[in-house]
This record gives sequence, C-alpha cells and structure tokens, in this order.
Amino acid sequence: MAAGTVSGMGTHKRAHIVWDWNGTLFHDNDAVIGATNAAFAELGLAPITLEQYRSLYCVPVPKFYERLLGRLPSDAEWELMDGAFHRHYTEHRVRCGLTEGAEELLAGWRSDGHSQSLLSMYGHEELVPVVRGFGIEPHFVRIDGRTGPSGGSKAEHMVRHLRALAGVAEPERTVVIGDAADDAVAARHVGARAVLYSGGSHSRASLEGAGVPVVDSLAEAVAEARRTAA
Repeated sequence: MAAGTVSGMGTHKRAHIVWDWNGTLFHDNDAVIGATNAAFAELGLAPITLEQYRSLYCVPVPKFYERLLGRLPSDAEWELMDGAFHRHYTEHRVRCGLTEGAEELLAGWRSDGHSQSLLSMYGHEELVPVVRGFGIEPHFVRIDGRTGPSGGSKAEHMVRHLRALAGVAEPERTVVIGDAADDAVAARHVGARAVLYSGGSHSRASLEGAGVPVVDSLAEAVAEARRTAA
C-alpha cells in the first residue's frame, strides 16, 4: 500500500485504532537487541542486555545513545550508529513474527465494523512489504511508515496520518496502541487516546510515567480501546 492511500472501510466514523508496528504488532525484540549489539560491536561499544535496552530506550533515539555513552553522539557518530543498526536489523527481522494474537485481534476489530490503520517509524518502503508478507494488509485502511530521517518523534507523523484519514477517523474516537512512551505523546498531540503495551521496546516501569493505560497483552489493549472509544 502506498503512502497517501486510504482503502477498504468506506467513510463511516466509527472507533479507530492506530497501531504501531515494531514491538507492538511485530514482535521484534530479538531483532532489535541483536541489531543494536551488532552495531555496537562495529563501533567498539560493549553489548547490552534486552532488559537494559528496555529500561534505557527513548525517543528521540540520539538521547538513548546519550544514556549509553554519557554524552550525545556527534552527527557523524549518529549516522554511523543508525546506518549500522538498520543494516543489521534487516538481517535479524526475518526470524521474527507477529505478536501473539495480533492477527485475530485485527480481524475481530475489523469484523466489528471499526477501522484501523498502521503508523510506524520504520521506513515506509521497508515496512509495507513486511506487513504484506504476513497477509494482514487488508485489515488496515492506511499504512504509513516513516519518510525522512530516522530517530525523531512520531508526533508530526501522527498529524499527517490522521489528516489523511479525515472522514474515516475522528481524533476523539481514535486510540493509538504502541509500545513506547512516544506513542502516547503522539496521541496527545492530535487529541487521541493511547494504550501502551509492555511487551515491546520499553519496560512497564518506563511506560507508566506516560499517564495512559499500560497493559501486558494486545488483547488487553484492544479491550481498553473498545471501552474508551467504541
């Protein structure tokens, strides 16, 4: 699905979910930590555990590296780190799958007459074939990956995403489901609600400061979305 295309659900204004991809619908924790440590090895940095990653990770991503290095990386260092991470991530992601229950939840929400879309900070050209490969593309009225430089916040991307869904999704009946505090920030930025899933890139403790519901399964996240917006 190309960015800029809305399809499938018509123009009714029902409850809407904006799903995150990495760490939410796509269970890629192993790929993320594997790619992070492979990139670190290239740069002479010590490896970290998944628990360390989940407790330290934040957006914008250079701040994550500041927590690890004790200083912000230079522009040149950031470009090297970011390039190495994405190169290794592409190799590791092929061994990852959808989060437990994801496909059934997507189908159930759709069959109930609600709409849903996907907004990811993973590059759009890389994102769409991966989603398509799992056979779940028809569940979404729109799929948007990141365009432009990586490492920033999702907030402005969310503005564009919901603007493109005008006539399908109203912010006050939209729930963003993601695994990062930045998903809650992006939801707040457009007047939507958020539910954060604790099984992805952030620890539960780091998510609980976002001021939105935190759940331990996607089923709980959809139930919360249904309660607040449907």
